[in-house]
Amino acid sequence: MSINSRPIEVLLVEDNLGDVHLTRIALADREVNVNLSVVTDGVEAMNFLHCQGEYHQAVHPDLILLDWNLPRKDGKEVLIEIRSDERLQRIPVVVLTTSQAEEDILKAYNLHANCYITKPLDFNQFVRIVQSIEDFWFSIVQLPPQ
Repeated sequence: MSINSRPIEVLLVEDNLGDVHLTRIALADREVNVNLSVVTDGVEAMNFLHCQGEYHQAVHPDLILLDWNLPRKDGKEVLIEIRSDERLQRIPVVVLTTSQAEEDILKAYNLHANCYITKPLDFNQFVRIVQSIEDFWFSIVQLPPQ
């Protein structure tokens, strides 16, 4: 099935409900059909990706938006697990976080994050960034087949 003939599956791993809401707003009413799944911590993210527990019917995401600072299992641990799993390692991972720490940025890229974006505090800038992610990953980039 062509990526253009079905919704783009995005997994948002985010514990801040305000940022979840802003992401939903940013992805709404756009030309690309996006199905956004949300989990609020790293343990849930891995359960979703492995279709375990309440996520036994989860769909394989085309893209993961990953917060770096998460409860129970942080973004670094999630990224390590994703990149070490042959079934998951090709999924593009965009780290979308408030951290501007050089150590976090270097760690994310060393663990093969596809990109690292610092969340702006301004509502309009946040929406613009999420829409830019959408434009780039769903209109320009050729995503790997599921």
